[in-house]
Amino acid sequence: MSQVSCPVSIEFFPPKSPEGAAKLRGVRQALYVLKPEFCSVTYGAGGSTQDGTFTAVRDIIAEGQQAASHMSCIGATKASMRANLAQLKAMGVKRIVALRGDLPSGYGAGGEFTHASDLVAFIREETGDDFHIEVAAYPEIHPQAKSPEADLQALVTKARAGANSAITQYFFNSDAYFKFVEEADAKGVHIPIVPGIMPITSSTQLLRFSDACGAEIPRWIRLRLQSYGDDTASIKAFGLDVVTDLCEQLRVCGAPALHFYSMNQSEPILEISKRLGLLDA
Repeated sequence: MSQVSCPVSIEFFPPKSPEGAAKLRGVRQALYVLKPEFCSVTYGAGGSTQDGTFTAVRDIIAEGQQAASHMSCIGATKASMRANLAQLKAMGVKRIVALRGDLPSGYGAGGEFTHASDLVAFIREETGDDFHIEVAAYPEIHPQAKSPEADLQALVTKARAGANSAITQYFFNSDAYFKFVEEADAKGVHIPIVPGIMPITSSTQLLRFSDACGAEIPRWIRLRLQSYGDDTASIKAFGLDVVTDLCEQLRVCGAPALHFYSMNQSEPILEISKRLGLLDA
């Protein structure tokens, strides 16, 4: 593999139990060998995991790493967001991943924010340049977007509201990413757009996630995964080859960084990184 340098960042989700928290500590320690630019922690629908998210963020900072808290705004009030921002600032957080998010099922819309761009603008108004703000981008179009043009415009609006950089939904077609970056640039979006990378470790999990979030699995990948049935070893081996090749294409063609969706596992990311020459064998 080429030796083009490439910064990495890593996403975790908050654990649901003390056992999960202990396991995640081990996963994080294993991945810190990659010297990530930052580690982000997801935020459940309607802020349902806020305590767990903030606890994990605190732990990452205590471990000497830069942490980014996800923050979703749908259903939230400006007062609650103001309090959250103050808490994150007091914790030493320097990055926020600002998202619209989804409401938990059974909730009405409510809240004082409609779009992620509203949250970005609010963070900027309230805190100036205290936070580096990441936003989401969708090379294969957000599943709720009215059109590709409307989806691209949503990124333009977030950039104009003050976003510093964007992280994409995962994808397996590098052409979709580079075309999206080109179109965003033509619209005046000049912030870094970092590709989100999803290791393939389970075909059923990947198919379920992808159907839910609108990520396209190319037919050849889908058919190969289906052909392996319950052969987990073959699925993982194939997944490592596919995702390593994707990362190499992205890196060689100028992607600014790689953002790994860890699913709270270290092994796939470490193996991909080793193959890419990002850590010693």
